[in-house]
Amino acid sequence: MTSIPVEDFVRPPERAHPTLSPDGARIAFLAPWKERLNVWVADLDAVEDARCVTADETRNIIDHRWADDRYLIYTQDDGGDEHFHVHRVDLADPDAPAVDLTPFPGARVFTHDLPVTRPGKVVVAINHRRPGEIDLCEIDIASGELTELMRGDGVVGGTLVGPDGSVVGIGQDDDGNWTIDRRGPDGAARTVAVLDAADHPMGPFPTRLTPDGSALWIGRHGHTDRLRLVRLDLDTGVETEVPGHPELDVDTRAQVFPTMPSPLICDRAGELLGVRHSRERQVIVPVDADFAEVLTRLEALSDGDLGAISTDVGRRRWLVSFVHDRDWGATWLYDHLTGQARLLFRSHPHLDPDDLAPTTPVTIRARDGRDLPSYLTLPRGGAGRGSLVLVPHGGPWTRDSWGHDPIAQLFANRGHAVLQVNFRGSTGFGRDHMQAAIGEFAGAMQDDLVDAVEWAVAQGYADPARVAIFGGSYGGYATLVGVTRTPHLFAAAVDYVGISDLATFMLALPEALRPGLGDNWYAYVGDPEDPQDRADMRERSPITHVDRIVTPLLVFQGANDVRVPQSQSDTIVESLRGRGVEVGYRVYADEGHLFSQPENLVDMFRTTERFLADHLG
Repeated sequence: MTSIPVEDFVRPPERAHPTLSPDGARIAFLAPWKERLNVWVADLDAVEDARCVTADETRNIIDHRWADDRYLIYTQDDGGDEHFHVHRVDLADPDAPAVDLTPFPGARVFTHDLPVTRPGKVVVAINHRRPGEIDLCEIDIASGELTELMRGDGVVGGTLVGPDGSVVGIGQDDDGNWTIDRRGPDGAARTVAVLDAADHPMGPFPTRLTPDGSALWIGRHGHTDRLRLVRLDLDTGVETEVPGHPELDVDTRAQVFPTMPSPLICDRAGELLGVRHSRERQVIVPVDADFAEVLTRLEALSDGDLGAISTDVGRRRWLVSFVHDRDWGATWLYDHLTGQARLLFRSHPHLDPDDLAPTTPVTIRARDGRDLPSYLTLPRGGAGRGSLVLVPHGGPWTRDSWGHDPIAQLFANRGHAVLQVNFRGSTGFGRDHMQAAIGEFAGAMQDDLVDAVEWAVAQGYADPARVAIFGGSYGGYATLVGVTRTPHLFAAAVDYVGISDLATFMLALPEALRPGLGDNWYAYVGDPEDPQDRADMRERSPITHVDRIVTPLLVFQGANDVRVPQSQSDTIVESLRGRGVEVGYRVYADEGHLFSQPENLVDMFRTTERFLADHLG
């Protein structure tokens, strides 16, 4: 097995996140400039002659969008603090610097949208007046002029603007249920629909206005376990189910990971072409007859899953990227007029797919009979019982999926099997699987992880004496719970921005985020202001049982993390050091909740691979 340097797994892609201009003549993508990802633009037939149109030397840019054929927009924060601002690039003025369209100190753009029926405008949800109030504003991209559309009034689930200036707000009523409210151009408002709070812990998703603004495409459970897409008529409130997959949920990963493509595949005019569904692998269901033919051609280009898709105004040229476990970021251009396709580039050409390990979907049966959809990555050439790294995902209201995973590939390349488990609470596997996590933090959710390890041992994939756990965010919490509740199970543990104290974590979240906690943290864990709930949260918090930790532990933390503040890691580390338990600790001054600086990622994973080698062999 070829040993691949850590740098090759975590360094920025050579080219990534490509998008096609509306006229189909140019391509924009992210590529390194001064060791940070920036936006580059090229003529479609001369990609090698691309020019860099942004100049961020301190932090990677992670997304960009074409506003039209002249302007690009992108978002950026400061040192990982998640105070995102929206910036504009004028391609007609190559020497002009990028312009911050939201130049308000301390403000955060929570969402930004480019409504197809309001050309030249970007609509943002921003707390520029007061930290705890989110306003809906429209910004003229060319001039930067900001117009307030709706002042913050508790609308926490998102807002959409129709072609006539009407506003559709997704808020919550006094019972915590989600409401779909429409305010017309005349200012009159009414509630169109009410959705059960328990069905949508992170808010309704996906949501998108039809091009004429008369209806809303929205993800709904309703009377079914699976998440379906329905068309909600904003005048009558009548729901019509959009043809979809009869068994799979609509794919909701983009709700938590905004760089992932939307489950709603639309053309430049905003017409719905297809819907992404997912379980073990992605399935796209076309809802447009012409797109069905295009989809067949596109899916024939790779045995991976279709990632980002963009097309020109005439639907002739299609730019597509593929998600794959071993062939990372292959981008193709397809011309539907000629039927021809060509590979433009791969995001990580330095990685040979034959050197990477295949990831296999597996189903694990929990102790109570629940099926746990999971992914197993075995080292190439490995045989028999070896070391295993259990990698619980964050959230927990998200999921693991098949595809490009540098963490799994790094560990597999170092000879460790890797197991990723969609424990109860994970989204994308039906309402029952998600809601089975209510009241089960440090309970049945953790039992699922223990059952997965025992499954791997029973199947002959793991030596029970050589099992480690590595998790970030909620996965970091699960890591700490693992070494306090079942310390015998793990020979080593790595906590990346994990929660150690549930109550103080919830109380420290930014003021603007707290209205949205009712259907997730409060519903699943409890209210930290309630004495009875707080006592239960204390019992479920790793810091309460820190005296049980004997497993060697490694902790990573971002100093600018606004979700899981540094104090969550400081307390656990200080307690262990006071007892003489082995604990390594790294705090990165220029990182937040999700690390992105290449030098920090290299340091983090070099440290981790040495740590695992010391304790797993």
